[in-house]
Amino acid sequence: MSVQLVEERRYDQIMKDRVLPDLASCRSDGWMISHDGGEDGGTLLDKAHLGGVDPSRLLHYVCYDRTLFRQGAVESGSARVRGAVIISFGFSEFADKYQEMAWYFLMQGYSVCIPEHWGHGFSGRGVNDPSLIWVDHWQRYVADLAAFCSQVGQQYAQDNPMMLYAHSMGGGVAARMLETFPSLIDKAVLSSPMIAPRTGFMPSVAWTATNAACMMGRSRSMAPGFGPFLPELDMGKYPNGSQARVAWTHKLRAKELHYQTSAATFGWVRESLEMSRAILRPDRCSRVETPILLFQAQPDRFVLPMPQNRFVDQVQQGGCQATLVRIPGSMHELYQMPDKVLRPYLERIFDFFDQPWRLADDR
Repeated sequence: MSVQLVEERRYDQIMKDRVLPDLASCRSDGWMISHDGGEDGGTLLDKAHLGGVDPSRLLHYVCYDRTLFRQGAVESGSARVRGAVIISFGFSEFADKYQEMAWYFLMQGYSVCIPEHWGHGFSGRGVNDPSLIWVDHWQRYVADLAAFCSQVGQQYAQDNPMMLYAHSMGGGVAARMLETFPSLIDKAVLSSPMIAPRTGFMPSVAWTATNAACMMGRSRSMAPGFGPFLPELDMGKYPNGSQARVAWTHKLRAKELHYQTSAATFGWVRESLEMSRAILRPDRCSRVETPILLFQAQPDRFVLPMPQNRFVDQVQQGGCQATLVRIPGSMHELYQMPDKVLRPYLERIFDFFDQPWRLADDR
């Protein structure tokens, strides 16, 4: 499938003159109560009722309605409404980091819905330091995403397919959701998913160390190897990446305090390891019914490749379609690669969305 790309050589100009106006024509923001143990978790809120809810309990989301997408954009895209794409982003990310990806999905005929995971963006947090990310339990992420998909996502998809595009931490959350709610999503793209985080230690050793820190009252303290957000862009942290794409999103972070999360807490690391353990249980993987396209970045500084391989194998053994695609010479954030890599990456995604569903053992 042909993709109209936001080319690197004119990236800022195209984003400002075309993409942002197109997105503004169909954007809306909303709020939902996060699953913090209260009975009202998953409740959608309008602006009139926001004042009566503790801000730390709120989950913010952004949606782009394909039916409102301005006519000028439709001329070069798909005129047919195909459904909705839910974007489940990664650790320390935010909805506006996916402006370019949202535009591509809209151009292909999909509405786009992006929940800002609790502790990220404008959603509520359990810590005061804007650099830190903490979560009480990994199941909160899964419950929030499932509630969002079943309510907001279904509303935008209407009677059409609801697809999922999930990156890194959001990919791990999505994988667990697919195991727990097998019929919720029609197709899922897992891009560099955090089936298991890269900690520098064996998972069991890392869990023991972080759990000990949490038991000593340091759950909300910064974990080793992390630091506060730095306003100066260091492209050395994005090997093989697109300077234009990385610089654009870095400027968004520098201008908005809510986007400057950068450091994991001991509590977050522990929960990410426990989520990994839950995802990789064979009996859970065998419950997946949603066809999966998993992209594996090579190299990847943040997540481990072998657990991704294992996840795909176990999903296939359960009878579900799952395909693993390796992209050598890339980086973790595949959606921020140069044009020559991004174009075939996007084409593979849209071809996958267009393919008819089949059983894993069909020939």
